Amino acid sequence: MRMQKYGRELDLLLLLSDNGSYTAQQIADRLGITRRHLYNYFEYLRDCGFLLVKSGTRYHIDRSSPFFRRLHESMSLTDDEAEYVCRRMADSEPSDYIAQRVRQKLARTFNIADAANPEQQQRVDLCLSRLKEAIAGRRMVTLHNYSSPHSHSVSDRIVEPYMIMNDGSDVRCHEVRSHQNKTFKLSRIEWVEIIDVPWAFESKHKEVYTDMFMFSGEQRYPIALCMGHLSHNLMLEEYPQSAEFMTPDADGSWTFQADVASFLGIGRFVLGLYDDIQILGCQQFIDYITEKIKRMKE
Repeated sequence: MRMQKYGRELDLLLLLSDNGSYTAQQIADRLGITRRHLYNYFEYLRDCGFLLVKSGTRYHIDRSSPFFRRLHESMSLTDDEAEYVCRRMADSEPSDYIAQRVRQKLARTFNIADAANPEQQQRVDLCLSRLKEAIAGRRMVTLHNYSSPHSHSVSDRIVEPYMIMNDGSDVRCHEVRSHQNKTFKLSRIEWVEIIDVPWAFESKHKEVYTDMFMFSGEQRYPIALCMGHLSHNLMLEEYPQSAEFMTPDADGSWTFQADVASFLGIGRFVLGLYDDIQILGCQQFIDYITEKIKRMKE
């Protein structure tokens, strides 16, 4: 009976993770339970920290739920890496069914537009052309109907585009409303309108640094670690480019020194091998790891 209960809870999580495709009655029918029992399951999931969202008559779990955040941080693929793989697989032969299935799964999991769609690619190419024109003319633009996976909203954004990134898949802009520099994905822009207004905030345009874990940001955090034999070898296996940041020590350990744009990549590595790594520098990173450990205990 206990196994049946947890089996239903896992089935429920899978259904609720399927882009909000089911109503309460459909979920109850699939699980073979009453709607009353289903609402009890909903309360249990909320108590466990899942963010249950109702859109009209359909339900789904928000990807920003703590469980999914922890799961995402433990995965080696970032959003940018997943989109890169999808773009490469879009060029595969139609007969390569495995590549097509993997591409579709990544697109669904990471909310990536279908790059294999010719109409979609034509729209992206047109947006890229207009953005390049605006950057050359130092003009503001409106990103019409930009779909944000973080705020779950679709809105127009008035921005100053100043840098094309990641082989033309992203654009770095200064958003006028928030006065923040942000990276926008071209695949999530419906169309770009060039405004006859010159840049007004060029002094705030900042270069973006991408670290060895493929996280990008304007700020750099200098990390220093003392690594044992195991953590040193595993980092070289996962991130061969880390070799240039390693220095051997007399006692057989290794000192790792590098700048990172985010604590997510290096934090995942340190937490996974905490007994073989000593943090030597960056108080902000120490505070980040301490908070992570505290939250895991809770």
